[in-house]
Amino acid sequence: MTSKTAASATTVQIRKGAYRDSVALMSVSRTVAGFEGVTAALVAMATELNLELLAQMDAEVPSGTGPNDLVIAVRADDEATRSAALELADTELAAMGRSGTGSTGGDDAAPPRSMRSAVERAAGNGTPPALALVSVPGRYAAAEAFEALETGLDVLIFSDNVPVAHEIALKERAAELGRLVMGPDCGTAVVGGAGLGFANTVRPGPVGIVAASGTGAQQLMCLLDAAGVGVGHCLGVGGRDLSAAVGGRSTLQALQLLDADEATERIVVVSKPPAPEVAAAVRAASAALDTPVHLVLLGTGDDISAAAAEVVTAFGAPAPTWPSWFPAGAVTPRAGALRGLFCGGTLADEAMLVAARALGPIASNIPLRPGEDAWTLPADLRHDGHLVIDFGDDTLTAGRPHPMIDPSVREERLRAELADPATGVVLLDLVLGHGAHPDPAAGVAAAVRDSGGTVPVVVTLCGSSGDPQGLERQATVLTDAGAEVYLSNAAAARRALELLE
Repeated sequence: MTSKTAASATTVQIRKGAYRDSVALMSVSRTVAGFEGVTAALVAMATELNLELLAQMDAEVPSGTGPNDLVIAVRADDEATRSAALELADTELAAMGRSGTGSTGGDDAAPPRSMRSAVERAAGNGTPPALALVSVPGRYAAAEAFEALETGLDVLIFSDNVPVAHEIALKERAAELGRLVMGPDCGTAVVGGAGLGFANTVRPGPVGIVAASGTGAQQLMCLLDAAGVGVGHCLGVGGRDLSAAVGGRSTLQALQLLDADEATERIVVVSKPPAPEVAAAVRAASAALDTPVHLVLLGTGDDISAAAAEVVTAFGAPAPTWPSWFPAGAVTPRAGALRGLFCGGTLADEAMLVAARALGPIASNIPLRPGEDAWTLPADLRHDGHLVIDFGDDTLTAGRPHPMIDPSVREERLRAELADPATGVVLLDLVLGHGAHPDPAAGVAAAVRDSGGTVPVVVTLCGSSGDPQGLERQATVLTDAGAEVYLSNAAAARRALELLE
């Protein structure tokens, strides 16, 4: 089914009942949007949020289109470009089918219509699954996750914007069944050496991680990898797990699972700032295990880099020096405010904890002290003083790709901050790995070059030497543009403070 809005030069195609994975569709959208001559593109399921995005493109969607329908919308300056972009979308969608990431194509059998039927088919083929990955709009995630638990699977919930009441109910049921719920909003996990979600390519090894954060886990894994220490499992439990409401339900269960794993010699728990009473429960549970546990509960002790160094030295290796990369010319300090622009919430939290010791209150959309006006950004995310923005926060990703996939919103704000006379230094992160943008350094480097280099820019490059984007190549692109680059987020934050007059 095809319709076209002539005034906006937008072509819309609807594929009825052609369900595809939302994460994979984000990648297709990005590919089509990057086609030369295309000014806007969306390849997604026709959920309520995505229909709102289509309305913003002035796209007319036929009545009766619903969340089980696939929509392809392309806006371009001419018919030839639109046609070529639509062909590209078809090619990418066909590739999804061949690789097994879609529900149609490449298989004579009808696709399973439920979690239970999918499990039964896989078991009948001799490959019974152990884990279900749920990636649907947040309001629907609990229903899929409950079904997966009842069919005997552990669950990874990639979906964000899942109501906290749903999360609690899921984790209570999982405990009754002896299952593990990773997430909601579990962006990163490693199970038996296999990366899920936004995963970096790191060496296998004896460390098990329990992560109530996504980029915090990635930072820890990349630092350990740089020091030659590998990771066997990283169980992401969701950023709210150590909140007072959720009570560390999945964290406590994950600790038990890793303690029982003979290949895990040390466990690290990394978390966004936890509720004090939950942190105390995690400490008590950790002390009772046979496996040594290192706790990285932000705001209550060491930063992630210091904890990674502690783990490295515990294996008998010397204390590591984390890699850093510098531009050819000297970077000149500048008077003004710190402006932190982050894709990772945990990296943003850690940067604020480091900076607040020197600067005092820092405004943010994820404030370290919720409820205190001096620490909270207004809805327009504008502030005259020191600020840190997490562009990956749930409120900013509703209906749009995560900034690790589509960095355009963050890049636009970067250009604005570099042009602001009040900006003293810009601190930001670039997160590499599978699922992330194929070349995140390019847009940042272009903005830095175009600014003329008057504002110092410090970058946390969270990645490993094995990541598909190329750690060294990304660092070179950034330093050639004039930015300083650090593998350690804590080191980057401290350097940003040094560059403020």
